[in-house]
Parts: sequence; C-alpha cells; structure tokens
Amino acid sequence: MKVRAVIEKNDNNYYQISSDDELFDCAFGGYGYSVAEAKADFLKSIEEAKEMAVEDGHTLTEDMQSITVEYKYDIQSFFNYFDWINISQFAKKAGINESKMRQYKSGLAYASEKTTTKILNTIQAIGAELQAAKL
Repeated sequence: MKVRAVIEKNDNNYYQISSDDELFDCAFGGYGYSVAEAKADFLKSIEEAKEMAVEDGHTLTEDMQSITVEYKYDIQSFFNYFDWINISQFAKKAGINESKMRQYKSGLAYASEKTTTKILNTIQAIGAELQAAKL
C-alpha cells in the first residue's frame, strides 16, 4: 500500500506531515521540530493505525502490512531534510538569485509556480547526476 504524505512547515515552527490516505478509518499524521522527527512520528502513526485495526478485528492484507510512503515536500521542508545541500551552489545551478533562494529556504519568501518548477527541475537533475555517478 502506498501512502501519499505532504510535509510542510507550519506557523508554530513545527514540521507536519499529513495524508488523505487512511487505514480502516485511521488517519496518519506526524509532527516534529525537524523533518526527520516528523517522519519518525508519521511512521509511528502508521504502525499505531495497524495495531488499532487489528485490535478492532480487521485483517491486514500483505499490502497493508508493508506500507510505503511517498513524501511531497514544501521548499522549507525539503531543505531542512536535505540540509547537506549547499544553498548558494544550488541557487546557481537553478539560475535563481542566491539571496532569494535563502529566503525561500527559510520561509521569508514564497516561490512562484515558475520558480518552484525551476527548483524541482534542479532537484531532479541533481538526482539524475548522482544516479549516473560511478566510483
């Protein structure tokens, strides 16, 4: 079973993960001061939902027992989780003003749809480069 989850930084400076997917009417959610903490909490909510489903007499299929999560990040969450990315070098590669990129990362400014697409394209290009690398 694949669960789609959205990671966002909320107004309380927490990272929150939410999903429209459920397991026998049990919702999933996670919070933390970092994306890593929120992911751990989200995965815990999935395990708790499984336990509650079994306690309520439901049978978990093999698909339900091996749930995978597909995360969608907002810009702040992405750069919090992948904090090893040099934001200045990333901005150059993406063709975005470095100062503006730092504002997107910190949540002081919000990227337009066009800029968000540039960021996503750059992330995907870096991913392709890393996959093609050989040592």
